[in-house]
Amino acid sequence: MGVYEGRGQLARSMKDLNNRWLDTKSTWQDSTSEAFEQEHLVTLETDLRQAVTAMEHMAQVIAQVKRDCGV
Repeated sequence: MGVYEGRGQLARSMKDLNNRWLDTKSTWQDSTSEAFEQEHLVTLETDLRQAVTAMEHMAQVIAQVKRDCGV
């Protein structure tokens, strides 16, 4: 799997998780659900954004290496 494919898969998975959370949240509305969202989902989304940024950077580096090597 390439960097762009991996990035796309992460983005799709996070979108799916967010959609499922919205479904769950419609029936689970208390302080525990709020804490779960803040402690886990918000943190995960932040980490995902950082991972996607790093993957984009790696894709650029790999592309430059390929150009430099004539691949």
